[in-house]
Amino acid sequence: MATRLVQINMKAQDDSALGRFWAEALGWGVDSEGPGVTNLEPVGFAYPDPVAVCIDIVARPEPKTVKNRVHIDLATTSTAHQAELVERLKALGATLADVGQGDVPWTVMADPEGNEFCVLEPRPVYQGTGPIAAVVVDCADPREMARFWGQAMDWTVHEVTDDTATMRSATGVGPYLEFVRTPDSKSVWNRVHLDVRPYPGDDPEAEAARLRALGATDPGGFDPSAVSWTVLADPEGNEFCLLSPL
Repeated sequence: MATRLVQINMKAQDDSALGRFWAEALGWGVDSEGPGVTNLEPVGFAYPDPVAVCIDIVARPEPKTVKNRVHIDLATTSTAHQAELVERLKALGATLADVGQGDVPWTVMADPEGNEFCVLEPRPVYQGTGPIAAVVVDCADPREMARFWGQAMDWTVHEVTDDTATMRSATGVGPYLEFVRTPDSKSVWNRVHLDVRPYPGDDPEAEAARLRALGATDPGGFDPSAVSWTVLADPEGNEFCLLSPL
């Protein structure tokens, strides 16, 4: 058994407005599965497909209070494209952000609800990923995160160091999943988290048990009977959802 990363879940006070921003930013289509939920995916996309990690934006009344531990890096093809994309995103409502990055070649920004993201300088490794170069997770121990997520999913681990770990779909398409060492510690529920799915025919309860055996835990603070999926946390406490097979 194995899972695959299919989407990221992002909380928002106004899911429709934030959905419009990200749809324009990525050039994706917008859909909704019900009130308070806005779904984003590439136009003509057949979900799920590793060529893209989709975005679900879910309405929540709580405001953002701390830097997100999960963010998106956007790919560019040239320095001119990077500058043009930054200006276009500003026109859509994004702002420049300072998270202590110092003098770096990428541009740190925040969407209209304050969610941090990066517009990267052109890097050959990200050519062909689509608009999202990587989904990035802050962590204390990239090696341990690579161990857990490398066994939790069927994605391929590409690089592991004391400071970073990188994974990508085994098919070699779509964005990367990256774990980056940061000094910050997790203090609140993540407003952005990963959603994974087992494959058709897999038993979700058995898959949840396998993930727990790898080091996942059951976070408290919510009513599990209120949802039809399983909420777990990775070894560093980052919540993620195990959805039904599809």
